Amino acid sequence: MNYELRIKNYSLKYLILLVFLVSGFSVKSQNTYKIALLKYNGGGDWYANPTSLPNLIQFCNKNIHTEINKEPATVEVGSPEIFNYPFLHMTGHGNVIFSHEEQKNLRTYLLGGGFLHIDDNYGMDKYIRREIKKLFPNTELVELPFSHPIFHQKYNFPNGLPKIHKHDGKRPQAFGIFVGNRLVLLYTYECDLGDGWEDTEVHHDPEEKHLEALKMGANIIQYVFTK
Repeated sequence: MNYELRIKNYSLKYLILLVFLVSGFSVKSQNTYKIALLKYNGGGDWYANPTSLPNLIQFCNKNIHTEINKEPATVEVGSPEIFNYPFLHMTGHGNVIFSHEEQKNLRTYLLGGGFLHIDDNYGMDKYIRREIKKLFPNTELVELPFSHPIFHQKYNFPNGLPKIHKHDGKRPQAFGIFVGNRLVLLYTYECDLGDGWEDTEVHHDPEEKHLEALKMGANIIQYVFTK
């Protein structure tokens, strides 16, 4: 089977999944679903924060009653396997490069109903903005207002993203790419949610910050699976 046909088949598979989600989805019916960490090229440490996604999944399953597989997958940007996962998470500190084929694959995934959360782990910003522009050359990243529903799921964040780590001392910002009215890509900047999701002994965050990060992460998961 050639690559283009495989992409179309995976896209169709995912669209069928979306019909199921829209037609009767409850956050309690995700026991067959995994979320995935996105592996990319360019030298950045895509593998950073190894305990973050497992901790977020555990928190979500306990507190917003999801039943997401406790073990997240790892999937490469250019792989048709991304169509198996309704939610992708991406993080790191350094350079990011999407090849032409990877751009095409990821854009097809996002246009077909997938969702990508990118969390700048400090140092990724200038590289990921360049690659996002390649993905959507005619669409601008826009800052989400504090009134956006993603901040008002089970947990209320009236002032937007919590500030988990200081970094440059700038305010945390949530940016998005919208296709029509649908948010397909969320980019969290100067926030460091992923570090906050990690085991507390890794970064020695106070429990309050750890909990803030997990609650915001749960909001993102809830928004994606119920929007």
